[in-house]
Amino acid sequence: MARTMRVTGEWENLTFEELEDFVKAARDAGVRDDENITAEVSSSGKIKELEIEIY
Repeated sequence: MARTMRVTGEWENLTFEELEDFVKAARDAGVRDDENITAEVSSSGKIKELEIEIY
């Protein structure tokens, strides 16, 4: 059964530090290198939310 890991930017859009924290947490949770990430992007092209399923 898959679990979902999601992160949103504290100030609406993700910062580089928040992205780094997400990747570290995903690796610690056992996310494999070939897993796909789903992203919600703002109209200006900035990342608002990331989500990944953990199997």
